[in-house]
Amino acid sequence: MYQTISVTRNPNPAIKPAADAKLGFGQIFTDHMFTMDYVEGKGWIEPRIVPYAPICLDPSAMVFHYGQAIFEGLKAYRQPDGSVALFRPRLNFERVNQSNARMVIPQVDPDFCVHALKTLLRLEADWVPSAPGTSLYIRPFIIATDPCLGVRPAHTYKFLIILSPSGVYYPKGIDPVDIYVENEYVRAVKGGTGFAKTPGNYAASLISQAKAYAAGFVQVLWLDGVHRRYIEEVGSMNVFFVIDGIVVTPRLNGSILPGITRRTVLELAATLGYQTEERQLDINELWADAKAGKVSEVFGSGTAAVISPVGKLKYGDDSITFNNGAIGQLSQLFYDTITGVQFGRQPDKLGWMEKI
Repeated sequence: MYQTISVTRNPNPAIKPAADAKLGFGQIFTDHMFTMDYVEGKGWIEPRIVPYAPICLDPSAMVFHYGQAIFEGLKAYRQPDGSVALFRPRLNFERVNQSNARMVIPQVDPDFCVHALKTLLRLEADWVPSAPGTSLYIRPFIIATDPCLGVRPAHTYKFLIILSPSGVYYPKGIDPVDIYVENEYVRAVKGGTGFAKTPGNYAASLISQAKAYAAGFVQVLWLDGVHRRYIEEVGSMNVFFVIDGIVVTPRLNGSILPGITRRTVLELAATLGYQTEERQLDINELWADAKAGKVSEVFGSGTAAVISPVGKLKYGDDSITFNNGAIGQLSQLFYDTITGVQFGRQPDKLGWMEKI
């Protein structure tokens, strides 16, 4: 039996965006949020849905000073019959616990978190946009709240879920992006926090992101932090290469995020009869294969874009264009199939969707 979730309705609900509004991403938030607290010796207590509002924290709250925090990201999708569904939500809350373990944050109950999310979504169902390609972005996160200056795991935490209606990721169709291979800065190393969704990982990536933008590139391809040779991730996405017809992605090694969409692509590829490999991939090996014409496609995978095809890679003074800068056959197939299931346009043969 789950804890009872109390609900306090917002007395001043916001005017919802018009159906044809340009929503952008992460700029508009719904009327309510879910929150609960952790107190050492009591566990996670007082689960509640309350009006969306600023949270009050002591200036000495440990999250500000030592970065003990994690977050997740998933979406809710309007279905053709008007209902709302989630895409593999339990995996996100299982990954919350993987991040929690690394950041010494108490574990949560994934089943209760899914239940809490569905309860929140039922209250906010009218906020799920219905225009083609739009969705409701979901951001669960946990922060350390002890008012204490001292490097140690906190004794108190706050868990929240906020919601944000989001626009079409590709308003003009999927346009392959140009990627800059980062060989100066590193994002993470094995034994560090690279596999956890913790804010510090993203803060560490900003300098390279700015460097890429200044050079006219959209994203960064990260190499491993020790040898600066082995491919890891693209920006905030996992990365795939189609080499000699095989769908290849770097294997999880402790410094790569275990993406939900990454897992979905691998499972989907197998069901469609494509060979997949999770292995260590040297940038020099990739470059040689690409020069030899063996690399037909490159794409990233993640919650926001689902599939993001790569048109060009720049490494040092050299660059390579893939598939004439156009989206490849497999990239298009994976994008169409996954989004087709998410939005209810294709049958959910693998049981990925959950109605709220």
